[in-house]
Amino acid sequence: MAIAEPRSETRVEPARRSWTAVLHDWVTTVDHKKIGIMYVLMAIVFLVIGGIEAILMRLQLFYPRNTVIDPDLFNQLFTMHGTTMVFMVGMPILIGMGNYLVPLMIGARDMAFPRMNAMGFWATLFGGLLVYSSFLTGGAPAIGWYALSPLTAHVFARSAATDLWALGLVVNGVGTISGGVNFVATILGMRAPGMELRKVPFFVWTILWTAIEILFAIPPLTAALIMLLLDRNLGSHFFDPQTRGSAILWQHMFWFFGHPEVYILILPVFGIISEIIPVFSRKVLFGYEFMAAATAAITFISLGVWAHHMFTVGLGRFENLFFIASSLLVSVPTGIKFFNWLATMYGGRIRFASPMLYAFGFLSMFLIGGLTGIMLAAAPFDFQLNDSYFVVGHFHWVLIGGTLFGTLGGIHYWYPKVTGRMLSERIAKWQFWILYIGFFMTFGAMHISGVLGMPRRIYTYDADRGWTIWNQLTTIGGLIQVPSFLLLIVNLTWSYWFGEPAGDDPWNAWTLEWSTTSPPPAYNFEQVPVVRSRRPLWDLKHPDDPDWKYE
Repeated sequence: MAIAEPRSETRVEPARRSWTAVLHDWVTTVDHKKIGIMYVLMAIVFLVIGGIEAILMRLQLFYPRNTVIDPDLFNQLFTMHGTTMVFMVGMPILIGMGNYLVPLMIGARDMAFPRMNAMGFWATLFGGLLVYSSFLTGGAPAIGWYALSPLTAHVFARSAATDLWALGLVVNGVGTISGGVNFVATILGMRAPGMELRKVPFFVWTILWTAIEILFAIPPLTAALIMLLLDRNLGSHFFDPQTRGSAILWQHMFWFFGHPEVYILILPVFGIISEIIPVFSRKVLFGYEFMAAATAAITFISLGVWAHHMFTVGLGRFENLFFIASSLLVSVPTGIKFFNWLATMYGGRIRFASPMLYAFGFLSMFLIGGLTGIMLAAAPFDFQLNDSYFVVGHFHWVLIGGTLFGTLGGIHYWYPKVTGRMLSERIAKWQFWILYIGFFMTFGAMHISGVLGMPRRIYTYDADRGWTIWNQLTTIGGLIQVPSFLLLIVNLTWSYWFGEPAGDDPWNAWTLEWSTTSPPPAYNFEQVPVVRSRRPLWDLKHPDDPDWKYE
């Protein structure tokens, strides 16, 4: 049976400290919870920056032949927008949530390597700042976020901006890899007594496989970036086709990272959703073992699908068939997960609190994004729509729709644990519906403009192409999303000071993090818990009918 920390009836408020002491405490901390919070705050700041960049691009495309910004700045913005959202928003916010939650969920007092954990955060932040320092050279790189060769050659990118971009991503990658190592060591080596791998909370299971995917996917990108820096600064010619280098080699190395990256961003969200849906359906997760096996399968299969991004380079018939088959294969374990979530909800007592609302948003977004992904996995279809706005709409639907809605569900679910306060449900639901409507308008219209032939990354277009109305809908949808993010920031801030006290377990949940105080103490648990099932808090609350009898 799980043993929860005894709860104190009275809390002694610590003496008020100076802001410099607080700052010093946070800057030098090795506490996994503070590091997790800093990851999430960093990601929110970069989310605002990336969002502003996107809105500027959308304003430029609102009218044909518009001149809100100049072409060079437009190219810089789409480079920085993509780079920001992938490396400084998506991965950090999920690594931050993992940092905060994994030790609490497995009954540990910290990560396996606390100092490495702190180093990982500061490397991630420093890498991001290094990328943005490229603006100081007279402008950010105008090469696109996946920096196809030969755009990165000196002849097309003459300033040091591209070097700073590459160097920043190398440093950022060091932080991400260190995070991956730490997660694997923590989950494999620091679980509470009795918590076998088949009993870990599902979020922890997905973080484990995400970390493994990080360790396979990020090093090739780091190597490619170092090779690019050598090309640009020391006269090597890895990616220069005019001197027997290969532009295709860059694409292979980039996409070997790039497609697993999709799963690095979505697997933790699968874990978040798998924690939320059972609690708000009042049922155990349906088919835990199948879900776990599907997660491992997704990890391995996703390492063999990278070249479906390269159908149009002329891979050859066998290679095309292989990557079509492997890309379609990854939809099988993904589909298993989807049906298991539906089966978990079926017959349950569903409560539409804000975390569950976002879980529903995730399911609808990921379903549409997944279906358009299956369409693009077929080479003949991809030949027609590659590098069009259909692709832009698809990956935004998967990555932003899936990752963003799932992550927001997790933030609304665990915010009471982190702060001891409840978020405002009214503001949260307003935010959800505004974001949902704006999102459909933005990225649904992109699919249609792509089918009508609009290429991605273009600065402007002629009025006779028939793309105007779809671009205007996309821009209006983007503007509709803006107040939803403002509401999120207002809710996070206001609720921290004035929100209703949450108590230790406001959702009547079942995993170990809810057994300690809200917010948790520095040491997490006074006594290391002992676990006998996947729902240790259920066992504690229902000693007459514990789960361990049936697992």
